[in-house]
Amino acid sequence: MGDLDLNHKEQEGLLDWVHAVIGVAFGHPEPVTPDFLREMPRCAVFVTLHLKGELRGCIGYMQSDKKLEEALRDAGESAAFKDYRFNPLSENEWNDIEVEVSLLSPMEEISGPDELIMGEHGALLAARGRQGLFLPQVASEQNWDRNSFMNQLCRKAGLPSDFWKKDSYTLYRFSARVYSLPILDEKYTD
Repeated sequence: MGDLDLNHKEQEGLLDWVHAVIGVAFGHPEPVTPDFLREMPRCAVFVTLHLKGELRGCIGYMQSDKKLEEALRDAGESAAFKDYRFNPLSENEWNDIEVEVSLLSPMEEISGPDELIMGEHGALLAARGRQGLFLPQVASEQNWDRNSFMNQLCRKAGLPSDFWKKDSYTLYRFSARVYSLPILDEKYTD
């Protein structure tokens, strides 16, 4: 994922740009897209918003069919205004929102949960026309072991928590470059 590596200045520019893109909805000026962002490859993206340490929105795209700047713009706006779990973001909240950007590797189908490394891999579980997805950082943030992760992944897909133990499903893993403030190099997960 070396082509998705950003230096500290670029990371700050990326996060500031996504924040400013969301602010356009409140009448703030359209931000200028950083040059480095235009040069980056297409990839799957997620934008996660936190307010006072709590999740406030998270939307992403597992397909990389859009230019990265377009995918990030759409994901940022959707996380702020279209995440069904939350009311649309207010301008007062926007002032205090913390932005996290995850740039994802391609999905890799795996044979089972034993091929997942908690904190390094995100996962997508697909079964019965349903899907559940967790980014790599979720297991660490929630302090989940592999069993807890899989139970919650099934629940997120709208399936019984023990579904993965007795029914058939397809499981994919991926890694991510995660950018958030404060900028710390160890936030990378490969």
